Amino acid sequence: MSTQGLGSPSTPTPQAGLRDGPRRRPRDYARAHRPVADWQNGPMAEPGRIEIVVITGLSGAGRRSAAHTMEDLGWYLVDNLPATLLPELAHDLLGKGVTKLAVVLDVRSRSDLEQLPAIFSQLGPIADPPAIVYLESTDPVIVRRQESNRRPVPLQGSGTMIEGIQQERWLMSTLRAAADLVIDTTDLTIHQLQARLWAAFAGEGAAAIRATILSFGFKNGVPLDADLVIDTRFLPNPHWVPELRPQTGLSRAVSQYVLEQPAARQFLEQFEPLFTTLVDGYVVEGKRQVELAVGCTGGKHRSVAVAEELGRRLARPGVGVTVLHRDLGRE
Repeated sequence: MSTQGLGSPSTPTPQAGLRDGPRRRPRDYARAHRPVADWQNGPMAEPGRIEIVVITGLSGAGRRSAAHTMEDLGWYLVDNLPATLLPELAHDLLGKGVTKLAVVLDVRSRSDLEQLPAIFSQLGPIADPPAIVYLESTDPVIVRRQESNRRPVPLQGSGTMIEGIQQERWLMSTLRAAADLVIDTTDLTIHQLQARLWAAFAGEGAAAIRATILSFGFKNGVPLDADLVIDTRFLPNPHWVPELRPQTGLSRAVSQYVLEQPAARQFLEQFEPLFTTLVDGYVVEGKRQVELAVGCTGGKHRSVAVAEELGRRLARPGVGVTVLHRDLGRE
């Protein structure tokens, strides 16, 4: 990770030399934040309480990518929320059963920044003070990113982009100093940024990737959002066995009939290591969701039995598996 170039020498940021890790916080914020060690070990929300993370930092430093990662981790995300509405929003979401909230704040809410300690103190009955994640990058990289998107920075006005970036650094400097985690994204890929946030917020044992195994019937169409499609029509069809026809792949009799076929055993033994290879590659590339569609003619017997067995075989530490049956009951 780069440790240089967080602004030009003239950038009026008193914390210009700080880097990733715990920060010495200004007095105004000292009582408004719990120690980094409390939240880096994963979700802490207690019954009747909500955990809150504030994602902030410079325009063009990766706030949107960070927000998407928090969504992948299962956090309820609100972008560009006026800070004064945070207590009301947290109360409302907690009443609806939401226990993890990620909020994106940026310089567009600059009129509220000085009120943050008071706003955070209002959360006391339902939440610990929010953890602050601050993203930054060097001036040249931010300019390149903004120009590639053909967007000015928020404070540019009629001046140059560099002037707008430097003004933003100055306005955000106190919030940066108060941050629990500062990430310089200058030399980070989007996948590396995702990995940093997963390491901080996923918690021990959290799934690095979530797999949905969906059984379906080809006669009803292939799922449009499937990443992988498996065709189980190479297996003998229980439909042609009178005593099995009215049952489904969830029944013990049908499951045994399908899975005890030599071809089924061979397929499952070969697919399991293949899936492991795919998952490892997906994680490296930052893909956190994968849908595996398992099809047969009607989506009642073979695909259901195979999907259930794949769910049992593929679930492991780091891989969260959900098994669904799209067409069961439609026949």
